[in-house]
Amino acid sequence: MRRTKRILLTGGGSGGHVYPLVAVAEALRPLAEAQQASVDLYYLGPDDQYRQILDKAGIRTYGLAAGKIRRYVSLANFLDIPKFFIGLIQAFAKVFWIMPDAIFSKGGTGAFAVVFAGWFYRIPVVIHESDTVPGLTNLASSRFAKRIAVGFEIALQYFNPRKAVWTGNPVRSDLLKNQMNPGDAKHALHFDAETPLLLILGGSLGSQRINEFILPLLKELLHDTQVLHQTGFANYEEVKKLSQAALLDVSVGEELRTRYQAFPYLERDMRVALAAADLVVTRAGASNIFEIAAYGKPAILIPLLESANDHQRVNAYEFSKTGAAIVIEEPNLLPGIFLSQVKELLGNQNALRSMAKASLGFFRSNAAELISQEILKLV
Repeated sequence: MRRTKRILLTGGGSGGHVYPLVAVAEALRPLAEAQQASVDLYYLGPDDQYRQILDKAGIRTYGLAAGKIRRYVSLANFLDIPKFFIGLIQAFAKVFWIMPDAIFSKGGTGAFAVVFAGWFYRIPVVIHESDTVPGLTNLASSRFAKRIAVGFEIALQYFNPRKAVWTGNPVRSDLLKNQMNPGDAKHALHFDAETPLLLILGGSLGSQRINEFILPLLKELLHDTQVLHQTGFANYEEVKKLSQAALLDVSVGEELRTRYQAFPYLERDMRVALAAADLVVTRAGASNIFEIAAYGKPAILIPLLESANDHQRVNAYEFSKTGAAIVIEEPNLLPGIFLSQVKELLGNQNALRSMAKASLGFFRSNAAELISQEILKLV
């Protein structure tokens, strides 16, 4: 008799939490089919713009109030206390109503309430930690989890070895399928196929400091490279206005102006953008690193200075140890250093090929399947 298994997904606050949930959801369906079963997928998490991504993936979504846990003293911590308790009550009610066979948590905003409710109802919980240094939510949730998957092998040290397994970080299937060759990808984005392309990624939330750093350098960068710039939703209009002003300089010329494109977020075009890129400049969030590695791209990583427990800096150096990336920490992010690194790398094809090989070797293409197997073992 065919059985339907109910899996509840949770985790949120950024694309870095939500896209891996989509990747695992996509992997769960065929694995369940192979076991003569089917899965009903649900999501319970923050009521924000990222729920739309899960809706499009065929996952039934429900929102809850979510207060953020911060490691530093802030008035916002006190203001979020009521949200946390409201979210906890909502989680207990909704988890009871769904009564899933298992819960999978990516951590982040609102996830702990769902994990705790699941543990109370004796529902097995699997969590996944993307970063080298775990966040507060996953550290707290690990006490209530049956299995703990980690993206970076170095993160195993933070968890019970009887529970923890190294899986890599899941990347959504639409990025992995039908990868284009760089020339075709550049043409698809209306860039020249022969000129190097620098891809600048600020993540779904954007990076104002990277944007502010890059814009004054555009004139010099565009003499040798093309630039595709993901600004983040909040920063797009400002970047668009400032970049237009910078490129109005008569000395830039019309040909060089066409070498720069800015987008708020490359959700649908990320597959093409990564294929087209010769070099990627980005923060060192786990999702960024693993998506870059999935395409075997060399990178310049600029870790976020204020990242919790300095996890972005540790992420960056863990990736760079393979030879896939160069790390420039923010105190050293000076125009001369940055421009010389970009020009040196793009002018050395042997170095780029070596970095690309190391980048691709870092990626574990079956991460979503490994996590899905851990979930299905428990139901």
